[in-house]
Amino acid sequence: MYSTENPSDGNKYHEHTKAGYKYVDGTPMPQPLSKPQFSLSELRAAIPSHCFERSMAKSFGYLAWNLFVCSCLFYGANAVLENSSLLVAIPGYFAYWFLQASYMTGLFVIGHECGHQAFSENNIINDVVGLILHSSLLVPYFSWKITHRRHHSNAGSCENEEVFVPLTYSDVKPYWTETIEDSPLYNLYHIIATLLLGWPSYLCFNESGPKKYTNHPKSHFNPNASLFTKKQKFDIIFSDSAVAAVIVIVCCSISSYGFFRVLKLYLAPYIIVNVLIVLFTCIQHTDTYIPYYREGEWSWRRGSLCTVDRTLGSWLDSVFHHIIDTHVCHHIFPRIPFYHCQEATEAIKPILGEYYLRDTTPIFQAIWRRFTHCKFVPDEGKVVFYQKGM
Repeated sequence: MYSTENPSDGNKYHEHTKAGYKYVDGTPMPQPLSKPQFSLSELRAAIPSHCFERSMAKSFGYLAWNLFVCSCLFYGANAVLENSSLLVAIPGYFAYWFLQASYMTGLFVIGHECGHQAFSENNIINDVVGLILHSSLLVPYFSWKITHRRHHSNAGSCENEEVFVPLTYSDVKPYWTETIEDSPLYNLYHIIATLLLGWPSYLCFNESGPKKYTNHPKSHFNPNASLFTKKQKFDIIFSDSAVAAVIVIVCCSISSYGFFRVLKLYLAPYIIVNVLIVLFTCIQHTDTYIPYYREGEWSWRRGSLCTVDRTLGSWLDSVFHHIIDTHVCHHIFPRIPFYHCQEATEAIKPILGEYYLRDTTPIFQAIWRRFTHCKFVPDEGKVVFYQKGM
């Protein structure tokens, strides 16, 4: 569904190069810059009707399995690794952290389903389940739900994208140093810092959000933040209270069992969950071939196509409930449950044609390309691409 031809081979991508696009080896070609001619109703009609059905029983089944695996891993590590020699415990804990964090991320994705009301047809059940799951990962559910919906409503917009607002040439020019920006060591530092701190920075300070919130309170934990309306204030307080309750439980556990035990069993996987959330979302919405639109050219339909499907292999795609390999479909139809998104994706791909983006670049290579090639977008232009340097 996508081309791998180099744009220098012809004039097909002339408009893209005018917008600042530069081909990078191994990447798919960008989508056409002309406005898509297909409608939302055409895409909906192509998807089998059962894909839109939200089954409470099926969703709870996936949730139960996810919780069962997390519980088995937790109790297994606590019973076996805590009483093992260092020769067994060290590699054992690394394996536990990876597996537990992966399945905990799966719980976050199910909470994400709840935020989109895709878990079931009962909105109250969706919010109760979402609140419990996200609070257990120290995420304020209602605060995140509100801003995440705005992300879906404004994806691909230079001005109003809620999370992935691209830096412009003017933003970076005052502190740009070519030798530093091209340094592999600096880029590695930038990647590690972003992966470790990106999620808490976003929740606490709305880092990488739009400029319209500048000089206003913008923490997801602040009920008076400019992110929310007065009517949403109680929801934010309720979210904060739930997160505070989990923090109290963690502190009591530290008091009872010791900091290092809690670190090994909960806090270390929790940190990795934060890393995974940033890792996935970064490469779903940012790459050299993904366009951004300014006011006058942006539309919801065009912006919803400014995302890319990737894969981590069938097992991990399944553990993450297909949030990575069906992300394009998710942005177009966020209420389709994840267990129907693969079928729905296959149904709409023929209609999307070249507008459908899929990238098979290995995950670590993709994140390196994102940080080394996606530095800023031009100050001018209604359609822009990320650029590497000045």
